[in-house]
Amino acid sequence: MTPGNNTMRQAMRLMQAGDLQAATRTIQDALGGNAGAAPVASGHGGHDVRGNADARGPCIEGEFRVVEGGKAQTAEVPCKTRRGSHSRHRFSCDAGALDYRLHIPAGLDTAGAPLLVMLHGCTQTPEDFARGTRMNDLAGERGYVVAWPAQSAQRNQNLCWNWFRGSDQQRGQGEPAILAALTRDLVASHRLDAGRVYVAGLSAGGAMAAVLASTHPDIYAAIGVHSGLPIGMASDVPSAFAAMRQGGGRSRRASAAGTAPVPAIVFHGDSDTTVHPGNGHGVVEQSLGRGSEAAEASTVERSIAPGGRSVTRTVHRAADGRVAAEHWVIHGAGHAWAGGDAAGTYTDPQGPDASAEMLRFFAGCRIA
Repeated sequence: MTPGNNTMRQAMRLMQAGDLQAATRTIQDALGGNAGAAPVASGHGGHDVRGNADARGPCIEGEFRVVEGGKAQTAEVPCKTRRGSHSRHRFSCDAGALDYRLHIPAGLDTAGAPLLVMLHGCTQTPEDFARGTRMNDLAGERGYVVAWPAQSAQRNQNLCWNWFRGSDQQRGQGEPAILAALTRDLVASHRLDAGRVYVAGLSAGGAMAAVLASTHPDIYAAIGVHSGLPIGMASDVPSAFAAMRQGGGRSRRASAAGTAPVPAIVFHGDSDTTVHPGNGHGVVEQSLGRGSEAAEASTVERSIAPGGRSVTRTVHRAADGRVAAEHWVIHGAGHAWAGGDAAGTYTDPQGPDASAEMLRFFAGCRIA
């Protein structure tokens, strides 16, 4: 089901009147109102709906300090637990500022460790997203440092990353610049492995991960996009809603000229009525570098997840044999993190373990 013209006009009137939450509810009700579906329409200060090619190594299959320009502003409130160090921080750079949480597994020597940046969905917080994905526990088992940036209500009333705005789809400005500067700072200050840096997200967070793959392919070795959208699908509110409900339209290539597309692992429920499943296909297309000279082979596997969902997994390889993308279509699933913990919002415990599969995929990808 998709919103009709009357619904869209009603939503637009609500947004113009400043009632953005009511506009969100209007669109989601028309889309079918997925239980647990993260809102993707919001706005504050704008319309919100929520390297080098030769240096990139091949992907292989496998089982809040110093800032650019010297403008760091860090406020730290650490808390120790048996599972590692969890601390709150404030990061500032020329492009702006944000709060974030940092998880360092107990006993981990961060020198040479990989970094995973996790971007929450609309209305979520880093703490909520961490509970729902259980990524800190899994990353601890595999020796990752995990950063959890927080969107601010000042930039987006519903805490959505502004994936659709032109000013937030460019290198060197907006949210991509802030997130990239934070990533670089964490790598430098904790002596992490700059070749093993990854970003993943849900819904608007997944869409922002796709943006970062386009704007900063020199930083991120691979991305994980769950129920998100490819970059270039929207430039304003109407086009964002259209992309969310239709999953089609034009989009630009995933990375700048002269750089290799960033490998991606993509999860999407085929019953998602908040973000159309066709958007998952769009993220995969961009990760394959369609429109370039690249060719690839693919294999398709079907299975049943431990929780009961049936899954179709397609693995795409580039002409040189590297794994360029994995696409997981979760049959019967809505707008929620597959295999997530019900203690967090927007999770589907019946699905495959998206967190574990992302870490498996990331382990085979690096920038040389």
